[in-house]
Amino acid sequence: MSGREAFKLNGHVIEVGTRRTVDVPVSTLSDHTPVNLSVHVIHGRKPGPVIFVSAAVHGDEVIGVEIVRRLLRAKALKSMAGTLMAIPIVNTFGFHNHSRYLPDRRDLNRCFPGVSEGSMASRLAHIFMEEVVRRADVGIDLHSAAIHRLNLPQIRLTPGNGRLAELGRAFGAPVMLPSKLREGSLRMAAEAAGVDVLLYEGGEGLRFDELAARAGVSGILRVMQHLKMIGGKGVPKVRHAPVLASESHWYRAPAGGVFRGYVPIGAAVVPGTVLGAISDPFGEAESEVVCDRNGIVIGRSNMPTVYEGDALFHVADTPRADHAAEGVSAHMEAAPLFDEDEII
Repeated sequence: MSGREAFKLNGHVIEVGTRRTVDVPVSTLSDHTPVNLSVHVIHGRKPGPVIFVSAAVHGDEVIGVEIVRRLLRAKALKSMAGTLMAIPIVNTFGFHNHSRYLPDRRDLNRCFPGVSEGSMASRLAHIFMEEVVRRADVGIDLHSAAIHRLNLPQIRLTPGNGRLAELGRAFGAPVMLPSKLREGSLRMAAEAAGVDVLLYEGGEGLRFDELAARAGVSGILRVMQHLKMIGGKGVPKVRHAPVLASESHWYRAPAGGVFRGYVPIGAAVVPGTVLGAISDPFGEAESEVVCDRNGIVIGRSNMPTVYEGDALFHVADTPRADHAAEGVSAHMEAAPLFDEDEII
């Protein structure tokens, strides 16, 4: 044996070359049901980085749960170096309630780093920081759009962080764009602790999405290969380099009414592209939503009824929108990473 030490988590010992799910106690429900933070640890035989992959920090963002499930079945992990901590459900409370928030209505991703004797959200944030984040060298946090919205697979980067930009290119999502750190977010707390975190966005709240699932699993494996944790066998190659957008812009409803979207996510748009239209139920009055920039649609609303001011289309500014759109097609054309014939 290499002499590599075992990995310890919450009093459990994960020996070299083994994998194990560890339940970290979080709380107890009013009916005495225990609530745990479940962490699946794969501790490789060879030394290497420690990486965490987390999902469902927002309880309704279920696509990340599916991404983690597929990741843990990937054959490339069988001879892994370093250590992987996979947490498919961080916010168990919200997950069970089909809610973004915790029962106290707090957003967990605004409560980091948390404190041990604070609110429910603050305590969970503290446990996650102490048991997972501070043990890692790098993290990948999986998110989706809110309910009734759909996001194109994309990577959000901390401005000026060269290491994250490098990892983002390795991930290979169709689009990368800068995103400032928000007070109380996991990213901000992790970076303050010296742990860089890639933020992945893809899919829709409370829905599975095949494009987002494939892009997420492939991207994580590519990052692990870049970090020399796994070899190249079974890891999809980047067929189109990610496009780095300079900024993004939301197009909002100019009036309330019935919304018809004409442009799907992943579509390249130019000034003058009619993104959609809003009319009253009788069709007597109609307002078009017109794009005024070059870019790619990275998010859109799926709701047919809207109020004035509702966010409808999210467009990332880039003159390379056509290239990014080709990257979207490449993800869907790639073979799915399944061990058997199955679809969502």
